[in-house]
Amino acid sequence: MNRRRRERERWTIVVVFAVGMAWVEAAAVYYLRLMTDRIVPYQQQPLPFETVLGRVELVREGATLLMLLTLGMLAARAWRKRLAYSLIAFGVWDIFYYVFLRVISHWPTSPFDWDILFLLPLPWWGPVFAPVCIALLMILWGTVATQYEDAVPAKALARALWGASAIGVALALYVFMADALRSLPLGLDATRSVLPTSFNWAGFCAAVALIAAPLVHAAWRLTTRALADRSPADQG
Repeated sequence: MNRRRRERERWTIVVVFAVGMAWVEAAAVYYLRLMTDRIVPYQQQPLPFETVLGRVELVREGATLLMLLTLGMLAARAWRKRLAYSLIAFGVWDIFYYVFLRVISHWPTSPFDWDILFLLPLPWWGPVFAPVCIALLMILWGTVATQYEDAVPAKALARALWGASAIGVALALYVFMADALRSLPLGLDATRSVLPTSFNWAGFCAAVALIAAPLVHAAWRLTTRALADRSPADQG
């Protein structure tokens, strides 16, 4: 019980940190977009890289990832839990980033508004709803891995499901960067100015299904174990 309580405390601390970090991130992005008249990112020349702000933004995004990974490293000792806590932090940060950006700037106006999700290594584009879905999966898997670690055993089936999940991650990255990749032969300036006109929802849904495979397996194991633990009492 003490170990379970400590894990809950760690989970809470990581979530609180990520929420606070989300406000800082939203405020920084608001300042940058306000200075460049791009509160709504979906417009001509969405990335003003001709100024120093473009380079600052690239470094800021790298620093954000470093902070989230470092938080996971501090929260646990085992590599799996470190990754899990980093994913929890990333998911909470991403969701509350959009919540706070909405509070600060009244954008996004809809879950389907286009946003530049990330800039490294190329610009990622997608409706706000898409990264939020993946962020929820990150939080759920991270919670299962840290609070119910015996639900994610390193067995053959689990390893196969993680392989499928890795394919799903690669597919999601392709969906987000597809327009930038297609414009890459025209040069980096073209990738920074491209505006997508449609989102590959079929590819994204397939990616989400693959990413969620280990989580579904863990949920099935937890449900099966709960039913098995309850059966003796029911029989009595």
